[in-house]
Amino acid sequence: MNRICNAVGVAPSTNFVSKPSASTFLSLPIFVLFYAAKQTKHYTLPMELLSFICTKVSLSPEDKQIIDAAFRRETHPKGTILSHPYHSNQKVLFIEKGLVRTFYNHNDKDITHFFFDENSIATTLDSIFYNKQDQYGMQTLEDTTVRTIRYQDFSRILDEIKPMKEFAFLTSIDVIKAFSDRIYSLQFHTAQQRYDALLASNPSLILRVPLGHIASYLGITQQTLSVIRGKK
Repeated sequence: MNRICNAVGVAPSTNFVSKPSASTFLSLPIFVLFYAAKQTKHYTLPMELLSFICTKVSLSPEDKQIIDAAFRRETHPKGTILSHPYHSNQKVLFIEKGLVRTFYNHNDKDITHFFFDENSIATTLDSIFYNKQDQYGMQTLEDTTVRTIRYQDFSRILDEIKPMKEFAFLTSIDVIKAFSDRIYSLQFHTAQQRYDALLASNPSLILRVPLGHIASYLGITQQTLSVIRGKK
């Protein structure tokens, strides 16, 4: 919980590697702990990076050219480990096509932390802002196409292109809402309610993700998930 409060500007830690700029504070909540940029508004059709940004702000042709040139396009087959737990990762990712999960290991168990399908933005907090190894790994669950950029370069884009600061701010609102809903669900919802909420927000995940990953993401056993699904 302290990690979350620090991330959104409450009781900030004194362990930052360097003093963050104004654009850093605008962009920080976007990527906290790998949360997706669009969890409160599910875009049903995959978009390219620039199209996604333009759902929130207007970009000039020159702005689009700068952004497009700064982000690399990478393709990865299903099952690729994009980053391992307890390693450093300085990248910002946008999922154009495919499906990715973040995960961690607890008591020798593989636990799914979050899912990222098309039109999601993700990165890490610990490596970028605290110079620590990240406790989460990242793995593709399908053949996946991502656009990637080092956070240092992304921060420079925020400084150079004014609409991108607005994009960062608007996206931050989505993420703070996602944080609030996720924490409330884990604290107060039953296993059935969590499953129903996942079905309502992103029904395709049930068809695209192994049930073991779904169960660990919901904080329940696979046996409990099977019982819930058997009621449908």
